[in-house]
Amino acid sequence: MGKTETLHTSAGKHVTLQQIFEAKRRVYQIVKPTPFIQSIQLSDQLGSPVYLKLENYHEIGAFKVRGAANKILQLSNEEKKRGVATFSTGNHGLAVAYVAKKMGISATVCISNRVPKAKVDAIRLAGARIEIVGEGQDDAEKYCYELEEKNGVTVIKPFDDPDIIAGQGTIGIEMAEEEPDIEVAVIPISGGGLFAGIATALKSYNPKMKMIGVSMERSPVMYESIRAGKPVILKEQPTLADSLLGGIGLNNAYTFEIAKNLVDDFVLVSEEEIAEAMGFMAAEHRMIVEGAAATGVAALLNRKIDLAGMKAGTIITGNNVDLSVISNVIQDYQRK
Repeated sequence: MGKTETLHTSAGKHVTLQQIFEAKRRVYQIVKPTPFIQSIQLSDQLGSPVYLKLENYHEIGAFKVRGAANKILQLSNEEKKRGVATFSTGNHGLAVAYVAKKMGISATVCISNRVPKAKVDAIRLAGARIEIVGEGQDDAEKYCYELEEKNGVTVIKPFDDPDIIAGQGTIGIEMAEEEPDIEVAVIPISGGGLFAGIATALKSYNPKMKMIGVSMERSPVMYESIRAGKPVILKEQPTLADSLLGGIGLNNAYTFEIAKNLVDDFVLVSEEEIAEAMGFMAAEHRMIVEGAAATGVAALLNRKIDLAGMKAGTIITGNNVDLSVISNVIQDYQRK
């Protein structure tokens, strides 16, 4: 995998493979590589080898720690003294809180009323100050930037930042190193930091590799933005895949263009399909995963992606889900 390739977008904004390799060296100060295992159960059902990238194995139970670490580790001493703040649907806030605590930096996490209790409790346990604002991520984002103006904190964006994208892109490097002949990547997509990073890494490695974005049917902002040809705003709706909620920003500088240029297909999954995939992961792999983490599995289980015998990988993005939710999902799955 060469280190000098660059995938440009039509707007001229890009992230390079070199940046992702630099992020890999940097973030391993705080995180470790995660397993990339074959799902025998999915492979048998689909007649194609399917692999799961287990980002739920991080200490915080979510991939977001990669991007947060890559960004925060590059702050100046003065920026570290002033502290950091972020806005989040949960996992990014938890990642920022975790990394900041490791580095002795104060952190404030702005969230909406929609963030599940399990994630709120985890963020609080990580030592961050929590500000609950409004009914969606857009409200939390607005308040976060007010804190930046008032207190001089550094805002750690959840996705639309080249350092965040490069940090998440380290997942793609690990996938290619573990299974170099993978042909299809099924990647959950919301704000697009995860998709942009992984797709940049994997398309640089193999331009013919298929990049499939997957999101829930309820408020799939990146999907609708790509359809419209520009970032759009959608009202957030209740969903099991709450980590995929939130806008992409009308002034999106990176992830929209990268996702638009690198996505080969986009699949939406229903709430019933997400619940089935969560139950499948619990029953067949003995893993508790959150709704967003199950979207790739949901798309594959319901044969929304024609693998035609090709080797595929998807990302199990996290496990931060309320026990009451997963309990109900498992009970419903067992009744079927």
